[in-house]
Amino acid sequence: MLDEPRSGRLAAWGNALLAGLISPDDAVHRIADDDAVHRVEDLPGEAAPVGLTLALGRLRTLGAVGLRVALPAPGHPLGLSGPPEFNARALEAGEAVLAAGAGLGLVPEIYEAGPEGGSGPDMHVEVVWRCLPVREGPPADVPSLGEAERELAEALRDATEMLAKLDVAGSGPVARAALDAYRARAEAGRQMLAPGYPPRAVRVLELAQRVGALIGIAQQAGGDGREHGGAVSSSEIAARAEALRPVERTARRAQVAAYNSAVEERERRG
Repeated sequence: MLDEPRSGRLAAWGNALLAGLISPDDAVHRIADDDAVHRVEDLPGEAAPVGLTLALGRLRTLGAVGLRVALPAPGHPLGLSGPPEFNARALEAGEAVLAAGAGLGLVPEIYEAGPEGGSGPDMHVEVVWRCLPVREGPPADVPSLGEAERELAEALRDATEMLAKLDVAGSGPVARAALDAYRARAEAGRQMLAPGYPPRAVRVLELAQRVGALIGIAQQAGGDGREHGGAVSSSEIAARAEALRPVERTARRAQVAAYNSAVEERERRG
């Protein structure tokens, strides 16, 4: 399933801060969300790790005019522009943020502490954003909002058809959890993007997450509509993953288009 990436929160609320639409405290609160702390390491001009407030201010002085998201996957360098070292780190993390105008990128490293098998409030999560040089250039394979919205409509049909073929009624616990998580995000849909984003970006991101929820259900459901467990062969699971890959790819592209739209809009206005 496509959960909200930390890079999305950093870009969205960081863009609002850079545009002067929210306060530094509000931006840091929104970016950190449930995490204990976020720090930035290897930022030019800083000998030690710094907090988000200082880091975002420093990026502005280094020339950053906006923050873009990358959500790469193997064989799909979505949102990246190089060099190879940064691309490799971003691919390993599955996400990154690029500071347009500063020639810098940030890749998250996640550290968790807590009781074995713990989750939720039991876990203490710290995020270190590693700062690296990036090339200034067009990010790979990022569609416009209009393209993303059209592609998502088709992806939604494909994901729905996949669920129908699997006879998934949403009765299993994993399916219910996926649906509940999506509904919770949908209820907060108008909060998922910061001030300064066009309404179409909110629609595209909400639809991308709806498609992501359906993908999560389809990946977990077996031929009887319940979690597959041992009832589905490895070849069937692989075939399902292959069938869902284009849908998941479309949803990731749409997420990036939505998060990056504030910067694109600012650049169009000159």
